[in-house]
Amino acid sequence: MTRTTFGVPDLDDVAGHWVDAEEIAHLPSLRNQLGQSHVNSDLTSTSWLVAPPFTLGYHTGELRVDGRTPAAQRFRWKPWGVLREHRGDGLLIRTDTRMALSRDLLLWQISVTNEDDRTRTVELSQDLYAMVAHTETGYGWLYDVPWNHGNHHDFMALERIRATTGGRAPSYLLSPAPRLLRLGRPRVPGIQRDEDTGPMLLDDALPSHFSPDKEPEPRTGVAATVRSLQVSSGDDGPGPVLDVDGPVTLTPDDEAAFDAFVLTPGTAVSFDLRLDAAGQSGTVLTHGNHPDSLQIGVEDGRLWLGITGEREYGTETLPDGTWHRVSARVEADHAVLTVDGKEVARTRHWTESHRWTSRTTEDPEPQLTVEDTRSAARAGYAFSGPSPALSSLGAGGRATWTLDVEPGQTLTVGIACAYGTDTDDVRAQARAAARDFEATLRAGEDGWHRHWTHMFTPGNPDFSGHLPTLDTQDAGLAKTYYMGALQLLYMRNTRIRPGEPVFLTGGPRLGPTTTYFWDHSEWSRMYALLEPAGLRSWLLRVLAGPYRESFGIDARSGGPLGNAYSANDHALFRLIEHYVCITGDTGFLDTPAGAATVLEHLERLGFGWRDRRRPATGGVLADFGDDPWQLLECVPSYTGVVASFNGAYVGTTRSLAGLYRRRGRHQDADRAAAEARQLADAVLDLYAGDGRWHIRRPDATDTIGHCLDFGLVAASLHEDLDPRVRREMADFVESDLLVAGWMRALSPNDPIAATSDRPDHGAGGAFCAWPGVTAHGLARLGFRDRALTLLRDLSSAASGGLWGQAMEIVTGPDGRPRARVAERGVSNRETIAGAAGAEAVMSALFDLNPSFADGGDPESLPDSITVDGIGTLSGIRRRPHGA
Repeated sequence: MTRTTFGVPDLDDVAGHWVDAEEIAHLPSLRNQLGQSHVNSDLTSTSWLVAPPFTLGYHTGELRVDGRTPAAQRFRWKPWGVLREHRGDGLLIRTDTRMALSRDLLLWQISVTNEDDRTRTVELSQDLYAMVAHTETGYGWLYDVPWNHGNHHDFMALERIRATTGGRAPSYLLSPAPRLLRLGRPRVPGIQRDEDTGPMLLDDALPSHFSPDKEPEPRTGVAATVRSLQVSSGDDGPGPVLDVDGPVTLTPDDEAAFDAFVLTPGTAVSFDLRLDAAGQSGTVLTHGNHPDSLQIGVEDGRLWLGITGEREYGTETLPDGTWHRVSARVEADHAVLTVDGKEVARTRHWTESHRWTSRTTEDPEPQLTVEDTRSAARAGYAFSGPSPALSSLGAGGRATWTLDVEPGQTLTVGIACAYGTDTDDVRAQARAAARDFEATLRAGEDGWHRHWTHMFTPGNPDFSGHLPTLDTQDAGLAKTYYMGALQLLYMRNTRIRPGEPVFLTGGPRLGPTTTYFWDHSEWSRMYALLEPAGLRSWLLRVLAGPYRESFGIDARSGGPLGNAYSANDHALFRLIEHYVCITGDTGFLDTPAGAATVLEHLERLGFGWRDRRRPATGGVLADFGDDPWQLLECVPSYTGVVASFNGAYVGTTRSLAGLYRRRGRHQDADRAAAEARQLADAVLDLYAGDGRWHIRRPDATDTIGHCLDFGLVAASLHEDLDPRVRREMADFVESDLLVAGWMRALSPNDPIAATSDRPDHGAGGAFCAWPGVTAHGLARLGFRDRALTLLRDLSSAASGGLWGQAMEIVTGPDGRPRARVAERGVSNRETIAGAAGAEAVMSALFDLNPSFADGGDPESLPDSITVDGIGTLSGIRRRPHGA
């Protein structure tokens, strides 16, 4: 905050500030309660725009000023939009890009200020691309994006296209990663790694986290014979990259793999091909198995060439039973297919699309309409201010203004783009927005302010609950708390499930309908306070599904997503516990959820350690197996018996003992308490000294210094730890993990740190929830002052916006470490778990920790809590459910 704050601050004081482009890695996002998008490095374009059931491919087009494409020099994020700015040659160009609140409408305002001492004639030229598609399926973590050839998720290729904006990269077609060359039946497209058993390094690889409602793409090879396969590079190297002389006989189910190599400009892949049956359709050759892979195949006997969302077909049917020399040559911006020395197909730039068509009209004012030939999606553009010269460019169009700008004068134009399924409607929506452009901008901004006020207002029309108000003279602490609240509002979506707000886990590049169990648990108190009805509904849907076999659900289809997480038992138990203890809805425990009641699910979760025990690792503590992707993903040694979730099981087992006592089940309570004691003793035996913990596996024991062990053990076993261990744990956090107003998840001094560089769970930075978890642990260990110091500094790491999934530690221009939202890998620009800092303000500083272990009575919650030297949290208590 820019001033001492009392009560709920104005939203403008919480939202972002100007940040220079060189200071940030992950560019700001756009959201509007229906969808999400990313701005790019130029002044106007956006990518990754998705508002189910609509998705937009590629990007929306760049702005040229006097024929040049300026890069944004600085950015300012607000919940309602992103400002971008470029100053040079006597001109200040400022743009405002928005997704209109709760509307399928994009808005751009472009302002030109003449800072020269002479009149300037300025030509603005804005490309207009709305590669929009309409689909009801395919919204998993890796959601479908429209390409010229079909819909699929191609993370790496779309990021390469984004990298061309602002004049940065000249081309996007070729991946820099080595990939295997295969003949025959392709692998499942979209699992962005070459081998099922290969590592997922996240620089050119992704797991297969697709929506369960999506039909798998066909995987068919051909009946054919291939010989004289040769790959030559374009750099005049000493010899061929690959040379396979002998014949390879293929059937539609066959696959033959060869060495990996990188496609570089000028690379040629050549082979003799004989089709052994007429009229076939299938794949002959693939470089890798990524969606953007170079591929050659046949359809009804016609050869085709595919790469990065494009597919071009030869005009003639290839006869079977005869040999033909087939060659594909790739350049930086196109690929060419030849047969027997004759060119038969050539890919084109993404803007020269076969799929979308556009047309312009001038009466009564200029408008552009874009139509998708593969779905019902339509988009319409209209303009505010001076009328542009408008031209159609195949898949889109271009608007051009010639403006005479006096010294010191600012001239402004506006663009509105509506999308939907009815051409007349999108044209009318865009025209209405453009005709009263300033009012359209104001309406969205006012709506965000209204939602913000309602978040803290009992009985408001937007949420089924409200959040407590923090009054404090500590500006840093207030910033952390209210930024956490804004993170929740910003991640909210009201269309995925009509009548039930959904709080998305991440994005915009991933998960437009996805909720992770673990991430939701990081703000479980706030969830139960703000949206108890939504949390209740969400829990019932989750518990009715296979929650132990996935990391979350597609909130749109309700189906499971991804691989299992060892965190699920702890996460879902905590969500149920906080919901019941805060709302007083004890009847929820007896409510059916699938084949069991919520209480039966709660017992399964809380006692989840029982069926995870293995004699080889002691037979008492849970052994989480040998798959690191089920625990911390990027820390290879973090498998087997770990302190973190075993500590969490101590907490859940003790909570169940308290719940049993409340229900009069005293024998069950005594048994659970005894088991919790046994578990606690076994967890304490894992302590390795100096704040570190042992990892136990059947064949080895390692030592690790990770914040997850610290946070979960401190949360559940703080009363079991002696003062020496408490201080060692706290000192370890301060000496090894805390840095630059943020922290590292893993100690950089650990031997495994060199192979755990990911900036969310490794030594390169920390997941956005870990500072909140760590602050909670510090307070539970008796170091509230350290928790306060950690929490008040968190806002500095948000890169001018809100917290991202991964916050990396980098060296600033002054040579000192600083934290910023990471972009590398597949990190999300925002993640709902970033609210964990605000959650920790309540739990660590105001001791708001409702639990079955303490009776779980919401009447025991105070309406306000005052802590000397910190402030007052008011408006806490909720009326019992149904009262």
